[in-house]
Amino acid sequence: MTGFGRGEAAAGNWRLTAELSSVNRKQIDLAINLPGRLAEFEGDVRKRIAESVSRGRVNVRVTLENLDTGESRLIFDEALARQYVDAARRLTEATGADTRIAAADLFRAPGVFRIEETALEPEELRGALAGAIDEALKALKGMQETEGSHLAADIRARLEAIAAEVASIREAAPAVGETYRRNLRQRLEEAGIPVDLGDDRLLREIALFADRCDISEEITRIDSHLKQFHRYLDSAEPAGRPLDFLCQELNREFNTIGSKANDADVAQSIVRNKTELEKIREQVQNIQ
Repeated sequence: MTGFGRGEAAAGNWRLTAELSSVNRKQIDLAINLPGRLAEFEGDVRKRIAESVSRGRVNVRVTLENLDTGESRLIFDEALARQYVDAARRLTEATGADTRIAAADLFRAPGVFRIEETALEPEELRGALAGAIDEALKALKGMQETEGSHLAADIRARLEAIAAEVASIREAAPAVGETYRRNLRQRLEEAGIPVDLGDDRLLREIALFADRCDISEEITRIDSHLKQFHRYLDSAEPAGRPLDFLCQELNREFNTIGSKANDADVAQSIVRNKTELEKIREQVQNIQ
């Protein structure tokens, strides 16, 4: 699910800011960006977030700021600067090219200037880092829960539409065998074949068809899947993967009914149900 969370924590003269942003993804994928001084804590951060987030791509950005700016100072490496100037002079002598270096050029030369800050022991910031991450996670989860409530309402409405179609299929199912019997008799009469309603072969054909087109088991399983769907939506636990599985099973049952029930009305109900189910499947991909 999409969301954003921000958290801050302080330790001594240092302030940590953690920002988490998530987008939809079927599996969990963490992209963690820590300051170099805190790189050793990447495993801890990854574990902490994975315990709260089960799906989605989460980008993690942590920044570190020294609040006591008076303890930072600019260091000038004079020896290295002289080496740059000497190298430029030798290059001029060797090639004749004008390679004079201005003072401003030295500011762009790697290593000549650097900012030296107060020595930092990473272990001193472990607790503050955890606190900032937890605060950001709380904000992220809050935003996701708000989105989740809207998704759940939409899914419930579509489940009710599917349940109504299933009820109409259940009502129409007993008539499928009778319709087949009537159509078979009509075709035999049109072909000029005498029809004896007591003929064992005719009765056996009708019985075999009735057995093949019996969809009572599929309807029972659909009812069970719909109840489980509502149960997972009511649960506080991550339900994205179970709901994705139930979508697959519902689709399987709809396909079976469509192939077994030789009835136009039932076929149209199946098409409508699969349309609603596909919309539900898209929404389920956004659920933790």
